[in-house]
Amino acid sequence: MKLQDRDKNHIWHPLTQHRTAQPPIGIVKAKGALLWDEEGNEYIDGIASWYTAMYGHGHPTITKAITQQMETLDFVMFSGLTHEPAVRLSEKLMEVLPANQQKIFFNDNGSTAVEAAIKMALQYHHNAGEKRDTIIAFENGFHGDTFGAMSASGLSAYNGPFEDFLLKVIRIPVPQEKNSEGVLELLKNSIEANKCAAFIFEPLVQGAAGMKFHSAAGLSALIESCQQNDVICIADEIMTGFGKTGKTFASHYLTHQPDIICLSKALTAGMFPLSITSCTQQIFDRFLSTETHKGFFHAHTFSAHPLGCAAALAGLKLLQSDEIIKQQKLIANAHENFVQKIAKHPKVHEARCKGVILAIDLAVEMERYGNLRDRLYQYFLEQGILLRPLGNTIYVLPPYVISEDQLQKMYDSIEGALAIV
Repeated sequence: MKLQDRDKNHIWHPLTQHRTAQPPIGIVKAKGALLWDEEGNEYIDGIASWYTAMYGHGHPTITKAITQQMETLDFVMFSGLTHEPAVRLSEKLMEVLPANQQKIFFNDNGSTAVEAAIKMALQYHHNAGEKRDTIIAFENGFHGDTFGAMSASGLSAYNGPFEDFLLKVIRIPVPQEKNSEGVLELLKNSIEANKCAAFIFEPLVQGAAGMKFHSAAGLSALIESCQQNDVICIADEIMTGFGKTGKTFASHYLTHQPDIICLSKALTAGMFPLSITSCTQQIFDRFLSTETHKGFFHAHTFSAHPLGCAAALAGLKLLQSDEIIKQQKLIANAHENFVQKIAKHPKVHEARCKGVILAIDLAVEMERYGNLRDRLYQYFLEQGILLRPLGNTIYVLPPYVISEDQLQKMYDSIEGALAIV
């Protein structure tokens, strides 16, 4: 019996309306930029499996590191104990994170990294005897599916049934060159009229919104204003981190750095669930007290899992290698050339790229999970390509190890898709 037939007996899939969805494809093997299903069909993983497998599937450097770690220390709880992989990872991250970051808190996925960040910000003020109950976030942002992360997110497709149960959030537009002054004024008014604890944002690229870009200068001005008012700035680098935008972190484009940074996805190259919430010394110091309850009493069973830390260390080594740096430039140049080619197509509203991220907005109205979007998804699968359009946005975010021929196949397939919209 096929995997997809066995699957339907007991499995509930994410982001799926099981009444209408096509059966899931049974994947049995992955290597480099490729996936294979149980019938032997080959697919280019054009989105690096939700931007995680950035060094390709099954990279020997990372699998070797995990295997070696497993033979030495498989797992130990992280409360009251520590271990070499966690300590070494914290040291290596300090070498590449923005210079103001100083402390590392371990979680297990992107949502929980954001959840910890929001709780840190709220308790930061609480520990000082000040109640601040409002979060500032961008319109159409996405930060995860746990309640704090979901509160900060602005996509009703995910949040609708839970709106009455969420934290208080004020949403502002993303800053662009033409509206930056107006957005900054809106932010200042929001801070003045509310008890704002934190400002959370996806720096420079809003992923789930459709790979929407915004201004580094405009965002820096917002961060500066927040920090002048002791509003904690949280950069959600879960999608953008580890080289995708052309720099190690999107925050490196900013002139004012966030107080807290959330990392996951490519952190462990998709090999192991692990996430990190990093923060400044100032944030950490607010939790130091002779009163026990002022500590950060937040934990995950698998925090700082040694295997995840080993994967992350191997990934950082690859990220800084000549091989990966060369590939990042190759992909970025190929994207730029394709944008120039496709931008004036009558079915294209806008085409853009940044680093290894390519996004094409179609000149047609589409539901996020509607029939036309589903047709595009199936079309790409039939072409041997895994792409998941976000509404009317087709995006490509491939593993760094993808070949020029594989990139070209995706570009050709996208041009072919324009004929069916």
